[in-house]
Amino acid sequence: MADDHTIVRQGLAKLLDGEGELSVIGEAKNGREAITKVEELKPDVVLMDIAMPVLNGIEATRQIRKVSRNTKVIILSMHSHDRFISELFSLGASGYLLKDSTGDDIIKAIGAAVNGDTYLSPSISRRVVEDYVSIKRVKSTEENLYAKLSDREREVFQMMAEGRSTREISDTLCVSMSTVKTHRANIMNKLEIENIAQLFQFAIELGIVEV
Repeated sequence: MADDHTIVRQGLAKLLDGEGELSVIGEAKNGREAITKVEELKPDVVLMDIAMPVLNGIEATRQIRKVSRNTKVIILSMHSHDRFISELFSLGASGYLLKDSTGDDIIKAIGAAVNGDTYLSPSISRRVVEDYVSIKRVKSTEENLYAKLSDREREVFQMMAEGRSTREISDTLCVSMSTVKTHRANIMNKLEIENIAQLFQFAIELGIVEV
């Protein structure tokens, strides 16, 4: 279970542990921690928030699908933006639930994921579902540029947008400061931006960070 709010994790854990066939074997408060937990524990299912610090749920899902192909990912989010839904399902997510969903919805989503099916929150609008299924949505300029970033550059990008210093990023990723500076330069070049203010605005428009 990956969510940066302790009370959300505790509430979900209590709900799921009350189901005889379900057991919560690990918790994470950000995307990087979620990846580490998945590599260590190999869970059947991960309940993943999108808006988390250090590494968001979208990028965490991308990496989890690489390191543990048998682990299913179900998204729990406050948002029903079609960009999130289309990208996450293209990455192999097995479900997308809004946080106003009921406990029954979450149980159904887990059951669907284990059986190889997909589950969408009933409160997600028909328009959003149709947009995804038809695959006719045109990507924005920001999305096309963002797609050029590597996995590591996306991690650095998010932490830059969160206002973290080069040293903080270096310590978090266990790489040298010069490596972080190289990533920063590559990110600015690929995204065609010139300063941190533009980078922050770029991240807001993508929904990676919130004001």
